[in-house]
Amino acid sequence: MKNCLECGDKILGREDKKFCSDGCRNNYNNRMNKDATNMMRNINNKLRKNYRILGEINTEGKTKTTKSKLISKGFDFEYFTNILNTKTGNTYYFVYDQGYMLLDNDFYMLVKKD
Repeated sequence: MKNCLECGDKILGREDKKFCSDGCRNNYNNRMNKDATNMMRNINNKLRKNYRILGEINTEGKTKTTKSKLISKGFDFEYFTNILNTKTGNTYYFVYDQGYMLLDNDFYMLVKKD
């Protein structure tokens, strides 16, 4: 007889069961899948916020905005998911599928990948 991975109680029923109840299965999986540390949670929150800000400003899929508008909404330029260097020498910073590129005079081009 096997024991529940979450609470250690004896498991009744099928031979391949790992948990004694749905509650134990949910608790176990929630514990395993939660952000491992506060640092990860904080970074994910900043990425989500940046993504939301880019989406709010860039409703057409391509638009220009100012650095001050991004900052006033709480955008943090230190947090992005990837960088795209184009053949023409432009550098886009992406937060998932929402991207931005620095233009002249603190303007930014916002784009969205299809």
